Amino acid sequence: MRQYSPDLTPPWKKTGPAPEVPAEPGLVVEEPASGFCGAVIRCEAGTVTLEDRFGKHRVFPMEPRGFLLEGRPVTLVKPSSGPLRPTRTASGSVAVPGARARVARAGRIYVEGRHDAELVEKVWGDDLRVEGVVVEYLEGVDDLPSIVAGFAPGPDARLGVLVDHLVPGSKEWRIAQQVTSEHALVVGHPYIDVWEAVKPSSLGIAGWPRVPHGQDWKTGVCRALGWPSDNTGAVWQAILARVTSYKDLEPELLGRVEELIDFVTAAATDGA
Repeated sequence: MRQYSPDLTPPWKKTGPAPEVPAEPGLVVEEPASGFCGAVIRCEAGTVTLEDRFGKHRVFPMEPRGFLLEGRPVTLVKPSSGPLRPTRTASGSVAVPGARARVARAGRIYVEGRHDAELVEKVWGDDLRVEGVVVEYLEGVDDLPSIVAGFAPGPDARLGVLVDHLVPGSKEWRIAQQVTSEHALVVGHPYIDVWEAVKPSSLGIAGWPRVPHGQDWKTGVCRALGWPSDNTGAVWQAILARVTSYKDLEPELLGRVEELIDFVTAAATDGA
């Protein structure tokens, strides 16, 4: 007959030493008291931050025998190999440490201005390099139909275009309607300028002010908020510095950029 131990205390509640395991990024452990299971994303000041499969974060103290690794109690310790590498890119995608930039594909993403390009690079740059997608900026969209025709998009060279203030009836909307190639996709956000796609809360303001029609939008915003109106380029750099991840951007922009990346890269998988 099988002999059972009279001690029914769960292993994680028992006293005594447990193996020390460095809290390396990506290590999946369970905090038994709460049942929370997730991957290590941060380790600092005696605490460890875990992220579960739904993207939820929880912070726990790194106490002796405080976690289960493959069902066995362990003591998490701070890694000795230096700071943790992020497990997510700024866009929220899974990071690929050490990944080399892919050779640029023929497809492209065009954005309306320099600020748009800088914002896309800041948040999606890692993803774009892995996918081999190049982002170029246009100086306005007045000539968009001829620009698309000159690019000559095709099955292996798709073109995605991100447009500001793409709402029904607007000038931008009427121009976008003239692009009819099945290998080109024009999408946009509803904001007059990409500045508005940055959440006000990330900048410490209550909201983006309304600027009277006919007045330069950036200048009007700077004046209303008490920012220097004679150097909007410097103001933009200050705004961009406050953007650290997709969480600082409005969903109306996030969805459109993700849509363009999927469209441009789909050519590589359609025939697979």
